[in-house]
Amino acid sequence: MRRRTRRMIMIGSAGVTLTLAMAMILTALTQKITYFYGPSDLLASDTPPTGAVRLGGLVEEGSIVRGQGLTVRFRVTDGAGTVTVHYEGALPDLFGDRQGVVTEGVYEGHGNFQAYEVLAKHDETYMPREVVEALQRSGEWRGPNPTEASEGQDQPRP
Repeated sequence: MRRRTRRMIMIGSAGVTLTLAMAMILTALTQKITYFYGPSDLLASDTPPTGAVRLGGLVEEGSIVRGQGLTVRFRVTDGAGTVTVHYEGALPDLFGDRQGVVTEGVYEGHGNFQAYEVLAKHDETYMPREVVEALQRSGEWRGPNPTEASEGQDQPRP
């Protein structure tokens, strides 16, 4: 084989290897993405999301119903829509009525969400940026505009 032919074979095999590696990386990253939705976003979508999603908003006042053991059911609202969340596990200490919450789980359709994790932060004034944006879209946000707050700081509760 000539030197030029060997070089072309090496370049071609390196290109194929690089393409396969990139395809594997992109596939792995796509499987790990968790999208954030507000209740009205979930209810308005024509095709409900599949797989793990995050649902955020405010815990609707008077909606917390504790079952046997660590089972709890509550509703999350953004003012425009309400989704019922079913969760089994220990809840954060700051969990309560009219508190901001982000849950991670699976949307089952028809306004029902099966959560496997309730996310919270140690600071009682914390409000995730996604929740603030969802509340602003629905007109329920009562705090400062997050773009006016300094970058990287937590947002106060409404």
